[in-house]
Amino acid sequence: MRCRTLARVVRGGTDAKGKRRIMTSDGAAKALGSRGRVVMLVDNGVKGDSRVQKVARSAADAGWDVTLLGRSPSTEPHTWQLGQAQVQLLPMKDPLARRRHEFRRAWLRWPLAYPPTGIAEHRTQWVKAWRADIRIRSTILALSLASDRSDRHRRIKERALQVELFTARVLGRWVLLRTKMLNRARSGRKFRNPWDRAYTLFWKVVKGDAAWRRLEPGLWDYELAYGPVIDRLAPDLIHAHDFRMLGVGARAAIRARSNGREVRLVWDAHEVLPGLRPWRDNVRWLPANRAHEREYAPYADAVITVSEGVAELLQQEHHLHERPTVVLNAPTVDRDVPVGEANLREVCGIDPGVPLLVYSGGAAPQRGLATMIDGLPHLAGAHVALVLNRPTSPYMKRLMARADELGVADRVHALPYVPHGRLVTFLTAADVGVIPIHHWPNHEIALITKFFEYSHARLPLLVSDVRAMADAVRSTGQGEVFRAEDTDDYVRATRAMLADPERYRAAYDKPGLLEAWTWEAQAEVLDGIYSNLLPDRRLLAPAPITEQPTSSITGAQRPTAGASA
Repeated sequence: MRCRTLARVVRGGTDAKGKRRIMTSDGAAKALGSRGRVVMLVDNGVKGDSRVQKVARSAADAGWDVTLLGRSPSTEPHTWQLGQAQVQLLPMKDPLARRRHEFRRAWLRWPLAYPPTGIAEHRTQWVKAWRADIRIRSTILALSLASDRSDRHRRIKERALQVELFTARVLGRWVLLRTKMLNRARSGRKFRNPWDRAYTLFWKVVKGDAAWRRLEPGLWDYELAYGPVIDRLAPDLIHAHDFRMLGVGARAAIRARSNGREVRLVWDAHEVLPGLRPWRDNVRWLPANRAHEREYAPYADAVITVSEGVAELLQQEHHLHERPTVVLNAPTVDRDVPVGEANLREVCGIDPGVPLLVYSGGAAPQRGLATMIDGLPHLAGAHVALVLNRPTSPYMKRLMARADELGVADRVHALPYVPHGRLVTFLTAADVGVIPIHHWPNHEIALITKFFEYSHARLPLLVSDVRAMADAVRSTGQGEVFRAEDTDDYVRATRAMLADPERYRAAYDKPGLLEAWTWEAQAEVLDGIYSNLLPDRRLLAPAPITEQPTSSITGAQRPTAGASA
């Protein structure tokens, strides 16, 4: 209740002139926009990351001056507004992320491969241009009716062009072969052989947690792109999203403190490192990134994360004095949705009453989408809608080919992402929300974003038996659980839910259930953490109509933030 009161104060505190106010340490009232400068850091392009967008927007709505720094997908910077927050995408060169073998020719394994100098791209384009030129010259010759050209002369020209085209085709095959060898030399190198294990062990012994500088030097590319911009912005608080940005934020805070400015650092850990996939093909990756995380975790003034399970693991890993504060990946429910915007069923062109199963999220093998496709032949008349980050990715093309083989391609609808503020309303027309993910460490310990999005859409939930979500669904009664990667069990559970969906929807009538699963509630927790770290930026309550003193809410009333050792 205290947090809800605070949120109302944030939105409504005004002075006699109608401006919202805060109280600084010297007792001066300032406009809410000067509450404090927050710089947020993320290692992606922002648009596909709903948690980052919600954090930035809600912090700005609470009166913080927010700049969100992300990575540009091109060599050009990009800037836009996200509510009251400003987004800046920074171009980032990444030469340190490239390994030494990428600069050398693999003479023994791929003797015909082009050298990694860019010549392969040049030769490929040159052959394409040559063949295009031959085609246009052949067309001109065929259309030529000049009387001074004898038939014999034209036949000679045609024969010469045929020989030239044959030569271009042969050369194109040669260029393609050498280019394929170069690509295999670049991508075929897996960092999991005995030499890589010995190399990793050596640097761990020699340098300890500093070993990441040798094992994963590409982390410095982020520092060199983001660091100078953070310094120019001179933040009061840095919010570092996930493990790569932790080091960037910590070093910026250290530099600021050396210059006499006290900067607070919040580390937002989205996942636990051992639960991520890249380390399987690279024995250097996990030790390097864990070492990097251990080196800079002590500099965080507060740690937040997405679930109690992740919080527990982080506390153990980094010997934190306090459990990290949980800020759930809950959806925003108070954004305005344009009137007349089509819902999921309308976009798919499916009539009311036709069973519709939906999955919303990333498309990858470990997400279990193949189970949904394989189950369709056994679910007569049912349709599957996949709302994806990359609906035309190579993986999705393979999945759609599988659907075509099974004769169900007309019942599979691959759709692009919907803005997170509109997604809940968009999904409400479905009959079942599906989370078929495989057993993987990070999948076991968190209630992921789509769990809450489906819930607010009041969809019956069909989830695989990953621990946290299976336990939640069983306890609330909002859905069914099936064995991950087991198509028969998936079909069994789906039939049970489609037979009586209202039985599962009734779980959402439980008082307080959905209210706790909103981003608005989580934003209040986040604002409390910021205010604890910057207690002199406390807000004034709304000015009363009568001329009586206004009361203030101090940092002491805020929730306690998780802090590192």
